[in-house]
Amino acid sequence: MLKYSVWSSYFVELSPEDMITEFLNAGFCATEFSDEHGFMLLDRGNPEKEGAKLKRYADGLGFSFPQGHLLLRADLCADGAADVLKPWLDLFVSLGIRSGVLHAAGGDSLDPEEWFERRVGTLTQLSEYVKGTDFTICLENLCGSTRPQTAEDLNALIDASGGDANLGICLDTGHLHIKKERQQSQADFIRTAGKRLKALHIADNDTTGDMHLMPYGRGTVDWPEVMTSLRTVGYDRLFNLEIPGERRCPIPILREKLRYCRALCELMLSSAGL
Repeated sequence: MLKYSVWSSYFVELSPEDMITEFLNAGFCATEFSDEHGFMLLDRGNPEKEGAKLKRYADGLGFSFPQGHLLLRADLCADGAADVLKPWLDLFVSLGIRSGVLHAAGGDSLDPEEWFERRVGTLTQLSEYVKGTDFTICLENLCGSTRPQTAEDLNALIDASGGDANLGICLDTGHLHIKKERQQSQADFIRTAGKRLKALHIADNDTTGDMHLMPYGRGTVDWPEVMTSLRTVGYDRLFNLEIPGERRCPIPILREKLRYCRALCELMLSSAGL
């Protein structure tokens, strides 16, 4: 069975160490490391030292960070964008993260050719920076006409930025399901991404907006389609829930929801043969 998780911002109020404890108590052994917890570690000092320190702590408890979300508000079209993200890459590599999710955003006021070229320029620098590691920068499908929405959009950025060595794709099922943004089915996205699919943001909505709900609740994503397609392309990394829409409750309720999420992930994965 694939390793599964809920992203660490589920416990955004807690320190990285206390966040680990909460997940372990609910039976989880991994999480996607959020950019909020990334800021906490960067504020402590040297990215590589602080990342390695937390990794040692997590390793001792049997916990890991297979996936992380790089700076959420990164502007890949800004001057010096790669330099802004390099400390994040140092931090994530030292944490043992293999899939670093990145929004290929920014430059919304530029014409399409220029924002494409600027994004490619930044991605090329970032890919070169992590060359020789097993770290993959995973470009996420986003919402908005000037942002990459389909797997074809993301493939074009990857092809122009040096190919597959350290670049991949993150599917956000919620973003893809919003009615006004929808250009592609979940199955078509997953099939087109293929072996480049290295990260997941599993979230649901009712097509009206990015609600970030857990599967099989008030949303309408076709989860059998998602799971069958993941099996078909041989997806083998983290099955990660990104569900801030479930956080509007006290921590004791969050804990109970988390136990439900664990059972839900296990059932979804086992039923799909993942």
